[in-house]
Amino acid sequence: MTMKERKQQLLKLKQDLQNLREISEDARAPVMLDQQSVGRLSRMDALQGQAMAQASERQRQLNLQRIENALHRLETGDYGFCVECDEPIPEKRLDIDPAATHCVHCAGLWVQPLQT
Repeated sequence: MTMKERKQQLLKLKQDLQNLREISEDARAPVMLDQQSVGRLSRMDALQGQAMAQASERQRQLNLQRIENALHRLETGDYGFCVECDEPIPEKRLDIDPAATHCVHCAGLWVQPLQT
């Protein structure tokens, strides 16, 4: 994939995430329930739904930041190179995660301490 195509892919992902924010905004709003007509389980469901929507929003913001960083690296010519070892990130890895910042080896070094 060319850098121009990669940039288009990142811009589309960015737009999709921004659209998702608008769609899910209502789910993150404070829960307003009529205490007389709604049972305890319904309130718990509504609160759980709100918490899940808020967690999804945090993840969406993190992904949006990763995409912004990838676009910046693309502009500076650093895109596609590992931020740790400066080796090229395999094309297949970038196909799966266009915002990847680490090669497979360095990413594995980050994951290993978490597994022990």
